[in-house]
Amino acid sequence: MSVLEGPRREIRRVMYRGSAYWAVPKEDKLELGDGRVVAETEVGYLPPCSPSKILCIHVNYRSRLFEFRGTNTPPPTPTYFQKPVTALNAHGGELVRPEGYKYLNYEGEVAAVIGKVTRNVSRDEVWENLAGFAPGNDVGLQDMRNTDSGSMLRVKGPDGFCPIGPGLVSGVDVTQSTLRSYKNGKLVQEGAISEMIFGIDYIIADLARHITLLPGDVIMTGTPANSRPMQPGDKIEVEVTGLGRLTNHVVAAPAPRAKVGHEPTDTEEVRRIALGNDERLPPQIKGAR
Repeated sequence: MSVLEGPRREIRRVMYRGSAYWAVPKEDKLELGDGRVVAETEVGYLPPCSPSKILCIHVNYRSRLFEFRGTNTPPPTPTYFQKPVTALNAHGGELVRPEGYKYLNYEGEVAAVIGKVTRNVSRDEVWENLAGFAPGNDVGLQDMRNTDSGSMLRVKGPDGFCPIGPGLVSGVDVTQSTLRSYKNGKLVQEGAISEMIFGIDYIIADLARHITLLPGDVIMTGTPANSRPMQPGDKIEVEVTGLGRLTNHVVAAPAPRAKVGHEPTDTEEVRRIALGNDERLPPQIKGAR
């Protein structure tokens, strides 16, 4: 059965009294795999998958393309980057901004999670190879934009910079969903999934031409316009209709101890990516900042 076909199903991974359990939502409670029903306030969340890799697409929403590159003409084919698996984080997890850095940006996204060994598939076959979807946040430390030869390893790769959840959802036609991000309760991003330049089926079929995707692997599918910096103390939420709402909090940490390597920079290019161009944004989004 295709992952898009109903009824809606959701599974979550939680910590309860020091042990990890799979659970399903039951109204305002959670039913653990052993049948016990507990309050959501009694658990901590874990990522709803265990990936061998996290693969991400570059600019993939038309609004982001115009904001990022000042054009409405999409590229002929997509390009990608990778996050380390140590970037994986969960609903309720912390997003850490080290001292000396100031451009820690949110990027609300749909995370697609692989359910079967996937290699050399057609676009039509992709949907049957997925386990489900979750709201995700492709967090980036834009102060490190001017290094790593464009790979964005230290922009997008720090620990905890890929929260997804609360759960893994199937039985929802996510192609009809809308993504919204909120900072401290105010709308800051909004985009229909149909606004994607390259659809989820295209992305996964493209990657699987050369890379074997394994169960649990995470594919991050792009963000709409208005990725902006977060500050310690901020609450950032990513909501996808039909999938739920992912919540994380930004905290401060000391600067890294080793005084080596590229230092955070505040250049015109860094600011262009981190701060965007508000004059190009829809009024309802611009006013929500």
